[in-house]
Amino acid sequence: MFIIIVAFLASALLTALMRRYLVRRRVLDVPNARSSHSAPTPRGGGVSIVLVFLLAVLLFVQSGTLSGSVGWALTGGGLAVAVAGFLDDHFRVSAWLRLLIHFAAAGWALWQLNGIGPLHLGSFSWDWGWVGQLLALVGLVWMINLYNFMDGIDGLAGLEALCAGGLGGLLLAWSGLGGLADGALALVGASAGFLVWNWPPARIFMGDAGSGFLGFVFGVLAIASAKEQPWLIWPWLILLSVFIVDSTFTLIRRLIAGARWYEAHCSHAYQHAARRWGSHAKVTLTIAAVNVAWLFPLAWGACVWPVAGPLFAVVAMAPLVYMAFRYDAGQEPSVRQAVRSTTEVRAGLDSQV
Repeated sequence: MFIIIVAFLASALLTALMRRYLVRRRVLDVPNARSSHSAPTPRGGGVSIVLVFLLAVLLFVQSGTLSGSVGWALTGGGLAVAVAGFLDDHFRVSAWLRLLIHFAAAGWALWQLNGIGPLHLGSFSWDWGWVGQLLALVGLVWMINLYNFMDGIDGLAGLEALCAGGLGGLLLAWSGLGGLADGALALVGASAGFLVWNWPPARIFMGDAGSGFLGFVFGVLAIASAKEQPWLIWPWLILLSVFIVDSTFTLIRRLIAGARWYEAHCSHAYQHAARRWGSHAKVTLTIAAVNVAWLFPLAWGACVWPVAGPLFAVVAMAPLVYMAFRYDAGQEPSVRQAVRSTTEVRAGLDSQV
């Protein structure tokens, strides 16, 4: 609890300072017809999460709470992802350059962790060699980007970090991995401090610096956990499955339609839900409730009965796939929704004059 409180206070203070800096430098996210907000808002506040969490990681490594390999994987790769995102928030970096940096960061993390461990499918263990390392590399890069894609409405990315980090930390502590649990709880505190400023209506946005970093950290925590106890990959996949399902379903559907994966859009299921419900907070709180009431019991079951981990993951994701389909993930908004969105954007801009 002490870790969470200190990280929370530090992050809340740093976010306030970052907001003043971003407003002064005019680093603003100006809305357009594809935006889910209606007023210019400073972006890049996720830097506070990065600084607080990485400082905690260095302290954990120095005290022996966290292994050096995990600490360097998080610090080296996390800084690369965060710096690339920070520069993109300020100057707009090429998507391909950012992707190259993401692959480099993921490769660094896997090198520090000595690769991914064997895959456990029920009672069957498969040491998948270089194929597994390649899939782990791609999967870690996808985690960086999918978390960024899911940071599209107020409070969602921050509250997801609270839920996945907090619930995952409890499962890690229950599994005897105290060092990794402390890392997850430090992430909870840092995300909570930022969320004070990002809760609807948001006064600052996380930006690529924070969202990509969070995806990277969760990916590294999942791989590091599975290195210690191979079945722990399934609880992490379950806890993050709202983000994994929505982003993956949306990407596949857009690629089939011939859209460019890196182009900005507002066709995720959660974005459609926010427009239908007329509220960011309702969508964010609903997803938090799904995490706590639906996904956590299944993740806990995957820890208690490791042999059934893959089955628990399928059960967890099946209704989420249905909801992604139900809320038109991957389909552009209707003309009526687009017109309403444009009207809201203009009203928001007018209110700033």
